[in-house]
Amino acid sequence: MDVSPRGDPPGFVRELDERTLLLPDRVGNNRLDAMTNLLVNPRIGLLFLVSGMSETLRINGTARVTDDPRLLAPSAINGRQPKVGLVITIEEAFLHCAKALVRSALWDATRHIDRAILPTYAEMLFDHVSGLTREENERQSQVMAERGLY
Repeated sequence: MDVSPRGDPPGFVRELDERTLLLPDRVGNNRLDAMTNLLVNPRIGLLFLVSGMSETLRINGTARVTDDPRLLAPSAINGRQPKVGLVITIEEAFLHCAKALVRSALWDATRHIDRAILPTYAEMLFDHVSGLTREENERQSQVMAERGLY
């Protein structure tokens, strides 16, 4: 099983028809967990969070990986088309009430933590990935910075 955050400008998950969605895959941490897991078990669950909105949308179904340029071309951003995406067949979709997000005050900036009290991303990564050196982390960070978000 894999849980992976995804995000892009509004509308990035496209409706192909009333029971099918396309979720483009963007460059990221170069881990293929979600994609390889779907080859073994095509079940997928999506939870949509919209900034400032406390209700969420949950979709369950099955997914397959596609590299069809005709499907992926409309998902291009800054002239860069995703290399792959997920075609998701919807089996069920439902809304969740806002109670959990209201209680958490997730969107309330006055309740946000001071990020400086937590370890940096690099520090957490070093603890998580055995054998990762600061030099390799800096090299990978430079590659990601040059590549950009898209």
